[in-house]
Amino acid sequence: MPSESLSQTEAFPGERARAMPYDEDGRLPFESAFLAQLGDKVREMRAQHGLSRRELARRAGMSERYVAQIEVGKGNVSIVRLLRIALVFRGE
Repeated sequence: MPSESLSQTEAFPGERARAMPYDEDGRLPFESAFLAQLGDKVREMRAQHGLSRRELARRAGMSERYVAQIEVGKGNVSIVRLLRIALVFRGE
């Protein structure tokens, strides 16, 4: 049975495979940019709701350090933890 995934050389015959440009955190540049934008938005929403990092963390059931990492774009936030933060902002 043939493999369902193709290597780049199989998918694009005649083209050389290029190395992906990872940053110092081991992420692709667009991943780091996304996490930075997400962190900015969490910080902005927290300020709009008049919450400290400590209070947001308490309400979301996570550590203050984890919230701080998210806000500076360093935390690799899971979708479930992002949902917890969103629910705090919704007031649930």
